[in-house]
Amino acid sequence: MTHTTQAPPESGTGPHRGDTADRSGAAAPSSDAVPSLDVRRLRQRQEHDPEVLREILAEGMFAHVAMVRDGLPVVLPFLYGVGDLGRGPELLLHGSTGGGLFLDAGDDGVPVSVAVTHLDGLVYARSLFDSSANYRSAMIFGRATPVPAERQAEALWMISDHLMPGRRAEVREMTRKERTATQVLRVPLDRASVKVRCAGPGTDDGEDPAVWAGVLPLALRPDASLTDPSTAGSTPVPPSVTALAARLTEHAATRRAALARSLAARATA
Repeated sequence: MTHTTQAPPESGTGPHRGDTADRSGAAAPSSDAVPSLDVRRLRQRQEHDPEVLREILAEGMFAHVAMVRDGLPVVLPFLYGVGDLGRGPELLLHGSTGGGLFLDAGDDGVPVSVAVTHLDGLVYARSLFDSSANYRSAMIFGRATPVPAERQAEALWMISDHLMPGRRAEVREMTRKERTATQVLRVPLDRASVKVRCAGPGTDDGEDPAVWAGVLPLALRPDASLTDPSTAGSTPVPPSVTALAARLTEHAATRRAALARSLAARATA
């Protein structure tokens, strides 16, 4: 599996500079053509390890899905899950049967590009030009196709387990009406591009060391849960909620520790 990505902007650049776009004016590719998955700029940030892609998707909840509709580019936000329905791990996109992407997909599917990005920190250098961001970013190219009806309930549970682990055991089963009102599209993960930055400011020879430089770590952390007023007064917050809150807090601490190790390694280099 080859991984690159289009990531948040580097110092003084746009997010896609020099990575995969073909600006030669050549004829448009076929609907299933895939742009180059090789990073052309900052190649050292390209990740080839499938485990990195797995971790990015496992920690994410929100994806942006791009497609062409009526000759115009469209980007839609989606909650997603990851699961194996017999063809290996796939990205699973959930929505209404009446949603635009699901109507576009029809029976044969629709070409898409899916982006999942974690913004892990803002990097403050001693100049704005050299300032940057830490991130983990994945782009997945492929054809989003409908999950067969006989696997749809399974796919919906996979998405639920990805977003709210353990919640299925705390609530009733889905009804037939709910299942028929919902559709799931599957996108294979065999054509993905991943790029990661986890570091402090770059070398700034000649800059004033009295100017603070460093990183402001950013992470998705939970706030205290809020109980809906219609809930019976004696009902406690369920384990699925407390466990997810603990997991998000742990992920944030893990990323901070990784950054601290990176900064320490640079200081001793």
